[in-house]
Amino acid sequence: MTTFEEMNLFAPLQRSLSEQDYQTPTPIQAQTIAPAIAGHDILGCAQTGTGKTAAFALPILDYLGHDKPKALPNRPAALILAPTRELAIQIGDSFRTYGKHIRFKQALVYGGVGQGQQVNALRRGVHVLIATPGRLIDLMQQGHVDLSQVEIFVLDEADRMMDMGFMPALKKIIAKLPEERQSLFFSATLPPKIQELSSQLLFNPIFVNVTPKTTSVELIEQRVRMVQRADKVDLLCKILGREGVGQVIVFTRTKHGANGLVKKLDRAGVQATAIHGNKTQNARQRALTAFRDFKIQVLVATDVAARGIDIDGVTHVINYDMPVEPESYVHRIGRTGRAGAEGIAISFCTVDEIEELRAIERLTRQKLPIENPNALSLTGQSKSSAKKQSGSSDRRPHNKSKRKRSGSTSGKSQKPVSGERTFRYRKAKKNSKGSSKRATTVA
Repeated sequence: MTTFEEMNLFAPLQRSLSEQDYQTPTPIQAQTIAPAIAGHDILGCAQTGTGKTAAFALPILDYLGHDKPKALPNRPAALILAPTRELAIQIGDSFRTYGKHIRFKQALVYGGVGQGQQVNALRRGVHVLIATPGRLIDLMQQGHVDLSQVEIFVLDEADRMMDMGFMPALKKIIAKLPEERQSLFFSATLPPKIQELSSQLLFNPIFVNVTPKTTSVELIEQRVRMVQRADKVDLLCKILGREGVGQVIVFTRTKHGANGLVKKLDRAGVQATAIHGNKTQNARQRALTAFRDFKIQVLVATDVAARGIDIDGVTHVINYDMPVEPESYVHRIGRTGRAGAEGIAISFCTVDEIEELRAIERLTRQKLPIENPNALSLTGQSKSSAKKQSGSSDRRPHNKSKRKRSGSTSGKSQKPVSGERTFRYRKAKKNSKGSSKRATTVA
């Protein structure tokens, strides 16, 4: 479908899209919305910035608009799990924007802030619950959340959930979901553990893959700067002082490194702040607001924060430390070059980070240009000695295994899905003859 109007969405929902001048769906939206409205489970492989929030928000709002379920205290009709507080808040903002003309109640629950307001919102009745796993578990254990009435379950950024250690919490949450439900599962990558989880969660899913054949971003100019570790701060300050350098996100490998870099930049007269998992919710929000409002020039972040930052106007992304996982490189640099704007990504690379650079080049299928290739030469140094110096034997190896999918239907090859408004498809699953049931627990 080439336009939102062709999707025959609930009229007030279409009105909201028109007011926002949303006319043409992105590929993930075009392939997901219709089968999701028809009640199919979805396995979506898509990176951030592809419009996947609308891909699950619009079907949920369409359902709420047509079926008009009652907002029950503590018992949501739709549950969306997000890995970070920032992403949960952004999803909530999107629901408010798209559902402007639909009467529905939503609640956001996440850590780092008091429970009082969140508990009160749940008690008043809720259609859509947007949550991070840790706080949701807490509220479930306290009796403030009952998942027995969930009709639609969305797991967003599943691979990031796994990276952040949320798998035990996910298992507890999934065990409390009703078997008769619709599940929408989104992940930027599909490593074996994520494939296993999706196979246990989903019932004959529609597979939608909008990951580009090459994972580089066309509008982002990518460069590598060879540098000694001790010279990184001075090089960063020089770049920040160049003409045309505006808002900058700098990525470090650790939380400690992020805090330390902010102190060094402060001593150099550069206004910067850090955002990472150890910051309180209020501190993270203050940092993002100050960065959005141009009160500070530099935001220093870890990979956990990479996908939760969605800010237009970022001119540069600087990889102060090379990411251990090459996929993180794509997510990092995707913070610039947004909304059709051009962006620049500069990666600082030391001798002991050469292997990380090569892994990124293999993933993106391109040779990244090195501005000063003769600055640090590996001449006469074997790969094994380089690994020994870098301590890379302690790092997680890059997974080169081919990603497979089974039990799913390609979104490209599927037959057109009827636009009939019925989420009762998922209830019919249980009664389908010869069909296997979805596992109620995750092994």
